[in-house]
Amino acid sequence: MSLSPEEYREHLATTAVRAGFSFGEVTLPQSHEFHLGRMRFHYLDWGNKHLPPMVFLHGGALNAHTWDLVSLALRDEYRCIALDQRGHGDSDWSPDADYSMSAQLADTKGFVDHLGLDRFILVGMSLGAINSLAFAIAHPERLNALVIIDAGPEIRRPGSSRSRDFVNGVADTVTIEGIIEKALQFNPRRDPTILRRSLMHALRQQPDGSWKWKYDRRRFQVLDQEKHRAERAALADGLQRIACPTLIVRGGESDVFHEEDGIRLAQRLPDGKFVTVPRAGHTVQGDNPKDLVAELRRFLAGDN
Repeated sequence: MSLSPEEYREHLATTAVRAGFSFGEVTLPQSHEFHLGRMRFHYLDWGNKHLPPMVFLHGGALNAHTWDLVSLALRDEYRCIALDQRGHGDSDWSPDADYSMSAQLADTKGFVDHLGLDRFILVGMSLGAINSLAFAIAHPERLNALVIIDAGPEIRRPGSSRSRDFVNGVADTVTIEGIIEKALQFNPRRDPTILRRSLMHALRQQPDGSWKWKYDRRRFQVLDQEKHRAERAALADGLQRIACPTLIVRGGESDVFHEEDGIRLAQRLPDGKFVTVPRAGHTVQGDNPKDLVAELRRFLAGDN
């Protein structure tokens, strides 16, 4: 992490106010590592181990810190734990560039086994949503609840292509100012000052003073797109195995996940519910974390 604890705490306090939260105290998470096979993984644990566990999986090119405000808002009700998935954040890059769905499924299982979690709540967005669906189908007995944010078995090419183009377009940008400019073009909902500090979790400064993204760009370059689409589509065949209550969330302004996709996905689940979070694009937890938290609380309380 490139922010000092004081800078991190100030950043969270500032972003919380802007998002509409009111926290009496800003508590920082504990940073941990564990090894799985040849790889080292990093995760954030927001404490309160006596509370029901809630595991978060981020989207592609993001990292565990994308869940900071959501975790801070929920930490007094749940033990919030956010993983840096392989090739992202402060976790290792895959030594053989394996970012297949099966490899990431094994990572998720290895992570919750490491934590000793038997029954827990799993929340995933985009890439994390697909990995969460895969885990829920493979290990339905492990989940008390499932939350899928702005992704499903279907892929919307225009929106997903725009995201991929942004990731590839900023990969060789070496200055903070240049990265911020491109990031704001991609998502104008973000505040430039807050974005600058958020990027400190996603970038690593090089010896020559330039900046590089922490995520492994090979994931976007070597991934067999046809195979990936087929694997995602195949998830639809296993939806009936997911017995736990499941919330499907769509960002109201998302161009990646359409309303009809979300409604259809919820209807195909044994216990599915669909909601839309307004004033949010694809990255719902970053664009409108307050309303997302409200929907999570409503869902987990069993309110209709």
